[in-house]
Amino acid sequence: MSGFVHGNWSYLWLFLAGFCATQPWRYLGVILSINIRTDSEVLVWVRLVSTALVAGLVTRMLLLPAGALASVPLEMRLGSFLLGCCMFFLARKSLAAGVFSGGAALVLAQYFLQP
Repeated sequence: MSGFVHGNWSYLWLFLAGFCATQPWRYLGVILSINIRTDSEVLVWVRLVSTALVAGLVTRMLLLPAGALASVPLEMRLGSFLLGCCMFFLARKSLAAGVFSGGAALVLAQYFLQP
């Protein structure tokens, strides 16, 4: 029995517990949302509010960072953010391209430009 609790088995149990706790609700959401119109006023409002919240959180991370990001100078954070925005639009609005390029720029700038 100790083999199931210790070692790599604990990761499997953790994965299964997380999967079983979240997946049924996701499937239920998909089933219940089949007949919902995406252009309804309520969903447009929800999308606008969620976009505003994400914009606020990104702005807070840029201007008032916490943790390890606080040690990165403002110029590096803003430069990485602007590069990520540019790559987002250059890659035909690819979120993955924007996030990856901005993150990579931040890591590389921190690695090469900091003493």
